[in-house]
Amino acid sequence: MAEAAEFQGTTSAPACRWARRTAVLLGVLLFVGLLHLPSAPAARADVGGTRSVGVSIDALTPVAPTQNDTLTVSGTVTNNGKSAITGAHVGLRVGSQLGTRSDIDDIGDKGGFSPSSDGAEVGGNHTQKIDKLAPGVSQNFSLTLPVKDLNLGKDGVYQLAATLSGQSADQPYERVLGIQRTLLPWQPSAVEGKKTKLTVLWPLISTTHLSARTESDQQQTPVFINDDLAGDLAPGGRLQQLVSLGKTLPVTWVIDPDLLATVEAMTKPYRVGTPDGKSSTPGRGQAVAKQWLGQLQDAVANHQVVALPFADPDLASLAHRGKDVSGALSHLQSATELASTTVDTILGVKPRTDFAWPVDGAVDTSIVDVATSAGAHNVIARSDSFRESGNTYAPTAARQIGGGNTAIVADARLSTAFQGEMIRAWDSSLAVQQFLSQSLVVNKQAPENERSIVVAPQRMPTTSQAQAMATAVKGLSDGRWTQPLDLGDAARATPDPSASQQVPGPGSYPDSLRSQELTTGAFQEIQKTQSTLDSFKVILSAQDRVVTPFGSAIMREMSTSWRGNPQGAGQFRNGVQAYLYKLTRQVQLIKKSDATLSGRSATIPVTVENGLLQEIHGLKLVLESSQPNRLKIDNAQPVKVEGGHSQSVKFETRANANGPVQVTARLFTSDGQQYGDSMTFTVHVTSITPMVLLVIAGGVLLLVLAGLRIYLQRKRAAAHKAAGGGPENTGGDGPEGSGGPGDDMPGQPGDPAVDTGTQSGGPSGPGEKVEH
Repeated sequence: MAEAAEFQGTTSAPACRWARRTAVLLGVLLFVGLLHLPSAPAARADVGGTRSVGVSIDALTPVAPTQNDTLTVSGTVTNNGKSAITGAHVGLRVGSQLGTRSDIDDIGDKGGFSPSSDGAEVGGNHTQKIDKLAPGVSQNFSLTLPVKDLNLGKDGVYQLAATLSGQSADQPYERVLGIQRTLLPWQPSAVEGKKTKLTVLWPLISTTHLSARTESDQQQTPVFINDDLAGDLAPGGRLQQLVSLGKTLPVTWVIDPDLLATVEAMTKPYRVGTPDGKSSTPGRGQAVAKQWLGQLQDAVANHQVVALPFADPDLASLAHRGKDVSGALSHLQSATELASTTVDTILGVKPRTDFAWPVDGAVDTSIVDVATSAGAHNVIARSDSFRESGNTYAPTAARQIGGGNTAIVADARLSTAFQGEMIRAWDSSLAVQQFLSQSLVVNKQAPENERSIVVAPQRMPTTSQAQAMATAVKGLSDGRWTQPLDLGDAARATPDPSASQQVPGPGSYPDSLRSQELTTGAFQEIQKTQSTLDSFKVILSAQDRVVTPFGSAIMREMSTSWRGNPQGAGQFRNGVQAYLYKLTRQVQLIKKSDATLSGRSATIPVTVENGLLQEIHGLKLVLESSQPNRLKIDNAQPVKVEGGHSQSVKFETRANANGPVQVTARLFTSDGQQYGDSMTFTVHVTSITPMVLLVIAGGVLLLVLAGLRIYLQRKRAAAHKAAGGGPENTGGDGPEGSGGPGDDMPGQPGDPAVDTGTQSGGPSGPGEKVEH
């Protein structure tokens, strides 16, 4: 057969085998060659590798589109490589639908381009050409297309990506060089089922700006720590933006009344203390303060207002560090009572004061006990503290926790959506899309159940964070899957039967938050200031001039705003205490020099100075003798001194013996507490009076005259004797009046002693004579 084959012109068997091998080899080479040919843009990418081009999606509008909307995606591309990008374009890709809340959380952290999950580029004329992108250069892009061209499927959350495809000199074929992903919540219209009732808290809280200091004028012009608040209230400032944005949103306002009181003080002339605390300068925010308060009054007119306790006291710090310090918890009750009055007076609305809001919604049993001790029956918690067991289902926020109290458990993901830096437009845009997407997924968890979800954001959002929050809330305004609800109604919602009602124990409180709390020593210092104030106010005729500014300052010392700033908190406490001590020293005893008491009875004056502008009363001045057997004092006198005056108080004394006596003067309040420092001086007691000195001087003169008489008589007698005469009669009426030569008749032992006393003959120096 082989021969026949050859005869017929066919190749031999070895030749056929060679041909087959050659064909196989050529096929392999062709297949390998095809693998290395330039591919279509969708097929080539730096999968999982470093992105040579950075893509940023800075805005997506509308944030939650409907079927008939036109979608605009804008942003920037930046060449991070070392060679120019040419022949490039930006396009959009719709990825798979995301089914879980965790997928939404992770969307911004995904790696390089993946054709399978990121999808194909949206067809049609929906790309933007980038002719050349030099190294380090950025270029803006904006893509606009009908939403229907995205070919979205069933309702849900979709991944939407912007990619830049192009080539470079080292790799001259088109590939995906950069990608950025965002989220597109998709529910074009309201569907059957119940909408999620959404409560959004809109916090209006600031740091402490007002000190306890006031000028010493009749108006008590307030002195501020700084004038930073003026910038926050001015157009474009943080607080001005919160009011302007919140006015049109369906939110519940949560306000610190201290902020209102501080701004209200700025509407009048005020001063700003210098850093050294020795002087002050005029404040510059009076006009913006008036304007801001007017805007706020309009903004809250048709909204529910929740007032936090005055100065927003740190409930966790009180529960963990302050409750064992006597009197510390009483400030929370005072702050709660002051809250309603302040908001009603300044804004003209009656606020709710039965809500407590611990920092970051982190609660434990001790925090709940403290929060409810002052009348708050609703505690705003957060789901990352009040955890559910074993599932991702978001139940209704309200939980009954016993004692007639309710925990309002805010959704942690929605509440923390805007806590990051929002300086870059990309961060803000992604936060908005994540918030909307999370709310849609929550609604789809159980659309047959009507649930109430609460959003409790950070206490003091920045301007950019507030703007992002407002954009997100507005994105829900058409009510396709949510409807707004006030916080008060959310607290009354029927709880989910399966929702956890167990308040965490103290051991569950996060260490990161515990480390920021006020210390026990801080609460002890606060109580020291309160004790000083209590002792001071009882002597004042116009207590409000002191009690009001210092009472508010003490509440500010416990503010949540001091978290993370222990140095600032300590400086504020020290400043309040130092200023109060300075005021108490305006009422004092004037230093008295030593005194001399030259008689058996006299009065001793002691002067009390009042440097305050108001009258003081209710004080008692007491003098105490160190030796009552030598110097006895009527030791108690009431004190009443007009403002800016001094008064001398006189004490009756009686001397029983000579010598120095130390006398101590003290002021006491009506409840028996010593006020201020004591004052000590010395009284030198002597029984020699001026009359006694005259008697002694007269006696000396009589002795001199008597001696002179004797001398003359003896001289005449001697002269008479020398002349030969007899003895001469010297005169005298009796035995005691006569005597011979040289007689010196002393006083008789039975004669009464003259009370002449003793007295130093030296000058009195700085001492003083007391009044007789």
